[in-house]
Amino acid sequence: MNKAQLFEQIQKKRSFLCVGLDTVLEKVPQHLLKYKDPILEFNKQIIDATKDLCVAYKPNTAFYEARGVQGWQSLIDTWAYIPNSIFTIADAKRGDIGNTSAMYADAFFNAEKSGMSFDSITVAPYMGEDSVSPFLNHPDKWVILLALTSNSGHRDFQTQAITNGKLYEEVIRVSSTWANSEQLMYVVGATRGNEFENIRRLAPDNFLLVPGVGAQGGNLADVCEYGLNDQCGLLINSSRGIIYASSGEDFAEKAREEALKLQQEMEQILLENGLL
Repeated sequence: MNKAQLFEQIQKKRSFLCVGLDTVLEKVPQHLLKYKDPILEFNKQIIDATKDLCVAYKPNTAFYEARGVQGWQSLIDTWAYIPNSIFTIADAKRGDIGNTSAMYADAFFNAEKSGMSFDSITVAPYMGEDSVSPFLNHPDKWVILLALTSNSGHRDFQTQAITNGKLYEEVIRVSSTWANSEQLMYVVGATRGNEFENIRRLAPDNFLLVPGVGAQGGNLADVCEYGLNDQCGLLINSSRGIIYASSGEDFAEKAREEALKLQQEMEQILLENGLL
């Protein structure tokens, strides 16, 4: 899915919502435990309930890797269940020396080898260009580079002052020479709302994946005030606030209600900014 196609889906669904599938067995409603794969069944029902309200799904791969072989199969089967028209993000936060990164890229991009072919993957930039380029060597895939995250520890490195400003600014400046906005996105936490104007100065055309709205305290209106561009340019992720809206048999219905609230707010923002 290229940038124009992603914006087309945003306009069609009047939404720039990404649903995070951070599914753990301990939080799956009890009535699903009768299934061979309760996590997969949970994900399928969440997808069925929200697929007309969101433009992306983002499984955090750690939640699946922690369950070994069975967890990997749940991830593969979840990816396969997501409709082709919806953007898929492997939230894996990989980044290693070149030949290792090439294997990570195959793991998430090459269905013939791994059974999965996500549209994109989150990547840590700390080891530099040669650790990121193996992902960029897949021309029809996206790299979503960690830039300014929502966790409190971001201050340890990301906002430290360097010669040219802050470290996260240098990450954006340098990485923008590796690929253009048709292949490179950035992760920017919703709780960093006051930095979005600066980030848009550095990356005016790139899509930003924005976690932290809802459970982590980020505000959608604050993000959109400075984060929107002429193709929307935002994918707002919500995980716990949607998928765990209920722990009962009505979990999918309640998930839809929460997704609908965000979609309706996003629709109004898109209308107000002339993007619909």
